[in-house]
Amino acid sequence: MTHAQKLPVAIVVLAAIAAPCLVTNTAAQQPPYDVVPEAEPPYYRVRYEASDELGQLCFPVKYTVWIPAEVQTLRGVVVHQHGCGEGSCKSGLTGAYDLHWQALAKKHDCALLSPSYEQPQEADCQRWCDPRNGSAATFDRALKDLGVMSGHAELANAPLALWGHSGGGHWCGGMVMTQPERIAAAWLRSGVPLFEANSERTEIRPHSLPEAALQVPMMCNPGTKEGVTVTDGRFAKVWPANVAFFGKVRGRGGLVGVAIDPLTAHECGNSRYMAIPWLDECLGLRLPANHGDALKVISQDTAWLAEPKETTAIPAAKFDGDPLKMGWLPSESIAKAWMQFRQDTNVDDFSPPPAPTHVVCEGNELRWSAEADLESGVGKFIVMRDGKLLAEVSGNGKNRFGRQLFQNLQYSDTPAQPLAKMEFTDTTAIEKTHEYQIITVNTVGLKSAPTVAVRSSN
Repeated sequence: MTHAQKLPVAIVVLAAIAAPCLVTNTAAQQPPYDVVPEAEPPYYRVRYEASDELGQLCFPVKYTVWIPAEVQTLRGVVVHQHGCGEGSCKSGLTGAYDLHWQALAKKHDCALLSPSYEQPQEADCQRWCDPRNGSAATFDRALKDLGVMSGHAELANAPLALWGHSGGGHWCGGMVMTQPERIAAAWLRSGVPLFEANSERTEIRPHSLPEAALQVPMMCNPGTKEGVTVTDGRFAKVWPANVAFFGKVRGRGGLVGVAIDPLTAHECGNSRYMAIPWLDECLGLRLPANHGDALKVISQDTAWLAEPKETTAIPAAKFDGDPLKMGWLPSESIAKAWMQFRQDTNVDDFSPPPAPTHVVCEGNELRWSAEADLESGVGKFIVMRDGKLLAEVSGNGKNRFGRQLFQNLQYSDTPAQPLAKMEFTDTTAIEKTHEYQIITVNTVGLKSAPTVAVRSSN
């Protein structure tokens, strides 16, 4: 019996109590949170209502997790955390369905989890993006409940690899500051926690920097138009906040780097092509061989260093200045990717994607499955008929926030709804003996081997 067969599919709705932070009546879910992808295995979902208890989460929230097929014991959880506001919160509904992030999770026998806080637009998102305000406790509750649902009880105490955008960056950084022993790595896109009180935002409580947090690899990832090259406007304070965070953590020897996105403002752009390889490297260096063991400490023998606003990196062993003023990078391969990202975000990829699987032809209708290329994701699919190009299947239209992805991309780095389907109907078929092949193409144009469709007997 597989894990997916152990327990029935369910969406758990728990503890309905009204909350004092501009939460509307949530007994029936309100737009934009009422359009939700199905959660059939290998996907599982829980939803919790808001609480009015002091220190508890005052927004409703859904957590959706994807579990790789055939994994016996999960080694960790990759968390993809959205930012503040209704649009970003809604985007969290599809985070666990992202083929590219699934490829990262699967490589390391990890689950992929994406929260979606049901925050009204004008509500204070500090009520969830500061984990001390109840979101950490609710997150832990979700891991336990999802572990029971999926048959993977180890979810409850598995190491965490965190990615967060904007307020999600605050949340991820806050988790590092409050629970460093369980965090394998954290990528902070356009948002960092604060170490000093902010006179303009008195509701933001500063964090302390514990010694254990200095062992957690972190990457600050602001857009250049967030105060680096554009110094006014709504997001101009992102860069000064990153500078302060970097100075505090790196100044005490913390493993933190800075990867300024040279193309963007607050949108995530192509940052996943740097974030996923970086997290891949950190997971390889940090995850223990056995479940329950402590996270590994990263050796500094292979470290590289880079000045945050520049575009070149150097081996730490060859650097003769003050290393605590330089951004930290874990290895030569990541340093090379960082240098390419800093130039134009076009990180190299020379490996083709995996070939499609389960390609079935029923009449003139084709369906298939595919895994993403770890480095470059899935750009599109090619349909061949009798050895000749028939069509390209490219998903949900042009991606406004980065490279063209089959699943498209929202502002907060998650697939667009409705989720793109791997299917094609040959409306020009003239006979039932055509041979079809499907080819995966990644976002740098590399093609997989073709997979021949198997004709259904139905």
